[in-house]
Amino acid sequence: MSTLSQPTKPLTLPTSTAISSCSSLTHMKQTHAQILKLSHSHHSQNSLLLKLLLTSFSLPTTTPSSLYYALSIFSQIPAPPSRVSNKFIRAISWSHRPKHALKVFLKMLNEGLTIDRFSFPPILKAIARAEGLLEGMQVHGLGTKLGFGSDPFVQTGLVGMYGACGRILDARLMFDKMSYRDIVPWSVMIDGYFQNGLFDDVLNLFEEMKMSNVEPDEMVLSKILSACSRAGNLSYGEAVHEFIIDNNVALDAHLQSTLITMYANCGCMDMAKGLFDKVLLKNLVVSTAMVSGYSRAGQVEDARLIFDQMVEKDLICWSAMISGYAENNHPQEALKLFNEMQVCGMKPDKVTMLSVISACAHLGVLDQAQRIHLYIDKNAFGGDLRVNNAIIDMYAKCGSLESAREVFERMRRRNVISWTSMINAFAIHGDARNALIFFNKMKDESIDPNGVTFIGVLYACSHAGLVDEGREIFASMTNEYNIPPKYEHYGCMVDLFGRANLLREALELVETMPFAPNVVIWGSLMAACRVHGEIELAEFAAKQLLQLDPDHNGALVLLSNIYAKDKRWQDVGELRKSMKERGILKERACSRIEMNNEVYEFLTADRSHKQTDQIYEKLNEVISELKPAGYVPDIHSALVDLEDEEKREVILWHSEKLALCYGLISSKKDSCIYIVKNLRVCEDCHNFIKLVSKVYAREIVIRDRTRFHHYKDGVCSCKDYW
Repeated sequence: MSTLSQPTKPLTLPTSTAISSCSSLTHMKQTHAQILKLSHSHHSQNSLLLKLLLTSFSLPTTTPSSLYYALSIFSQIPAPPSRVSNKFIRAISWSHRPKHALKVFLKMLNEGLTIDRFSFPPILKAIARAEGLLEGMQVHGLGTKLGFGSDPFVQTGLVGMYGACGRILDARLMFDKMSYRDIVPWSVMIDGYFQNGLFDDVLNLFEEMKMSNVEPDEMVLSKILSACSRAGNLSYGEAVHEFIIDNNVALDAHLQSTLITMYANCGCMDMAKGLFDKVLLKNLVVSTAMVSGYSRAGQVEDARLIFDQMVEKDLICWSAMISGYAENNHPQEALKLFNEMQVCGMKPDKVTMLSVISACAHLGVLDQAQRIHLYIDKNAFGGDLRVNNAIIDMYAKCGSLESAREVFERMRRRNVISWTSMINAFAIHGDARNALIFFNKMKDESIDPNGVTFIGVLYACSHAGLVDEGREIFASMTNEYNIPPKYEHYGCMVDLFGRANLLREALELVETMPFAPNVVIWGSLMAACRVHGEIELAEFAAKQLLQLDPDHNGALVLLSNIYAKDKRWQDVGELRKSMKERGILKERACSRIEMNNEVYEFLTADRSHKQTDQIYEKLNEVISELKPAGYVPDIHSALVDLEDEEKREVILWHSEKLALCYGLISSKKDSCIYIVKNLRVCEDCHNFIKLVSKVYAREIVIRDRTRFHHYKDGVCSCKDYW
């Protein structure tokens, strides 16, 4: 019995319906092949290819393959109609490769196809997105030559093109030439100012727009609010909000989001929260704005509450929350969140890493810094200049000057920030010699120092007692580099003279400054007076400071300490009572130490640690060991009115001593102990730790509020000048 084969269905030329139903690139290519294979007439082939090209516009042009495929179809069609070419240019102008629109435009020119007034807006849009100024100017010339120079559509396109290419004056010139301006050119010109960071011009143009009786739409109002947000102009933002209410403008999701972002960025979190609570569907943008706003306002708990409520989180949101923790003195939370982010499968970018590095620098824990550095190298962030500069600062603040210098030496490219970071590193570690060497090397390599560089090098001179060098460098700011000294530079010089006990010279400098002394200047003078026991001048400086900031807790505490050192206990009591009544709290001393990948914090007389008994037992042992070496508790460092025995206990239970004793019982005998303290190390602790480094043969590094102390063999790197 024979088997009959099924008849093969003959291939037929695709119909218009079949072409328009193509929904994927693969399907289109199959249809394209059929057209080329089966079409015997050039006319029918071109007609079908045109339909295929028009269908390709509906495919996403976000991938190179779909765009290049559409271009290949276009190249096979001789003399395509202008309406199709214009439509194709418009499609490409919104794609990931807008500059390819020029290929279509050039084909139209080369083949003598009709270029009409509708050809210019899409090609100018494409050029604007590609920032092709030269091509844009050529198209401008062609438009004028063809008689379209006064066409409002062409003029609007030129305004947008010049604005996008940074030629904002040319954009405004074209805008002012326009005889007819509806909402569109106003919107384009406003956007041009906005994209060029000219936020005041945005607001001025908006005022002109209202005077021209052109009603702003939601998009224009959103742009105006965004300009207020970027410029931090709350008052104008509030006026725009009032305009929206008075004119019954519908608050769509975008405008509502922009309003919330404006209030959040301007620090007006009550208004932002009020609007945010009314939003039913809280999108990613507005939630992230709230996280950033609360973080900037120092309300990290509120920021975290919003963050935790978000169902969807992108990289920007994670980075905003990490940055919020890093910038608000919560470095451990920032690093913990960074770890959570990776567990969630979110990969950080450079912005995230800069916040993580900043958090690590603030925490001051070297082991953590080394882990972050390994992560940076492993994930290819190490080639970025800003990241390397931040790593230098991180290592310096984590106590490893050697690692900071290694990073600096390995850098292929360095800028003024790289050199400044290294100079600052030497300065905070008390290595004034190398700070000055690098300052001179920097100049030898033709890199001019900036104002921040001078702060670093003057700080180094101040903490090493290099008065003559400091004077010379301070003078060179204006004489050689034309950099007018700011408050920070004068503060360094006051500190330099004050530490060197040149208090009269310090006061003369304060009195001859070209601007009124601020809190920092008076604070520097006051601190110097405390060191040298100049009570009268200290009181004068304190009064000047407190006139500027009556609730300055640092000044009040310092003045209280000065009175205590002079045994003026009644004055101490009155000052402390006044602080208590006004709700002004003294910052509590806190010392941090890392052991076994965990950071431990100690307060004065702390008993919260699970090994408290062993720590205090070790402390007693250390005191006994130090006595033969000459240690006697300096009860004058106890700035409270107590009996001598009570003062002795207060001094011995300082937070850095407890952290040090925990380090002695928990670390290897030959390892360096790193401690970070939030306040200045007192005289007794400084002497105590020097002796521990000698008796126990341990290297100890302590970072206090202003600098590092490297203790070894009974000597400190500060040479007792701090």
